[in-house]
Amino acid sequence: MWQLDSPVRHYPWGSRTVIPDLLGLPSPADEPYAELWMGAHPDAPSRLADGTGLDVAIAADPDLLLGPVVHQRFGARLPFLMKVLAADRPLSLQAHPTTAQAEAGFAAEEAAGIPRDDPTRTFKDACHKPEILVAITPVEALCGFRPVEESLHCLAKLQLPELKPTIAALARGGLRAAIPQLLALSARRRDSLVTAVANRAAEFVAAHDPEFINTYRWAATLAESYPGDPGVVISLMCNHLKLAPGEAVFLPAGNLHAYLSGAGVEVMASSDNVLRGGLTTKHVDLAALIEVLDFSDGKVPVLHPVLGPGGLRYPVPVDDFDLTRCQVDVAPGVLTTAGPQVLLCTEGTAVLAGPDGELVLERGSSAFVPAGSPVSARGPAVLYRATTGL
Repeated sequence: MWQLDSPVRHYPWGSRTVIPDLLGLPSPADEPYAELWMGAHPDAPSRLADGTGLDVAIAADPDLLLGPVVHQRFGARLPFLMKVLAADRPLSLQAHPTTAQAEAGFAAEEAAGIPRDDPTRTFKDACHKPEILVAITPVEALCGFRPVEESLHCLAKLQLPELKPTIAALARGGLRAAIPQLLALSARRRDSLVTAVANRAAEFVAAHDPEFINTYRWAATLAESYPGDPGVVISLMCNHLKLAPGEAVFLPAGNLHAYLSGAGVEVMASSDNVLRGGLTTKHVDLAALIEVLDFSDGKVPVLHPVLGPGGLRYPVPVDDFDLTRCQVDVAPGVLTTAGPQVLLCTEGTAVLAGPDGELVLERGSSAFVPAGSPVSARGPAVLYRATTGL
């Protein structure tokens, strides 16, 4: 068992309280703490006690640390990344590619000689990036496209001439016609459209009209931060999801989404492929985004855990990762798994016991457990355990 020294990412949308509180640091912090990364992603790997990156340690002995099955399936790398994500402001509207799309896009950009740190680079690696977020505070998010009939009603209710082309495209050709039409608008038309939508949405909110009130409230709010951004209008066609602590959402390839507020434990395939579609000042690759977007519509299910080995497990349809919430009591409980594990303590103090001794995890600390290593834990504490689905 190795205790991890894990990096924090300070993005502008982050919270100044959630992660500092978790880590026992002064709160509110002087800068936003957006994400705490626990894993072996080469951009920001967790470090071991001697300063070695977890990615380097795994590459040196992948059969021992990952296990032969995981090594054969994913190569000499940890296939998942665990994060604590804490948002005080909305993230960008984004989607992630399938493995086949990522491999093709990555190969094309490598052949074109585009540096991997170029801000216009779209595919940073050849991997897909499905993810799950389990709320630890109330979370709001845009997630997938709501039913088309609902979107038509939401847009038409605003009674804006500026929206007529979008409504016509949506009615005639569905989301596959309406979304590209919005993203391709000129800067001048974007400005007038988003301004009109934000103003009218604010009027409905001020009048306390309950229908679509949360959708309209967020549209008006997003327009303040991103004037002229077509993502404001696209948000009207997205499902607005509210997660209570303990509830989760799984985001497959092609799902257009944006976390709006709140904090959660997130586990994803270890990739950095993000294709943005709005609510951002960063590069938007329109052609690549349209290629990877899933234009199907409908409600997105909220995931609830099921009882599994070690605790409450959140089943996902991929084998890159698996996530369990473990309520650890004073009596030791077995946490041994066939694959590698990352364990994060979010409440209390956990004492991990294995063949090489004991390791104490205080709130906010994490550990890496090699594949198949016998390990038990006693608390009281709450641990989140990420491993593979193999």
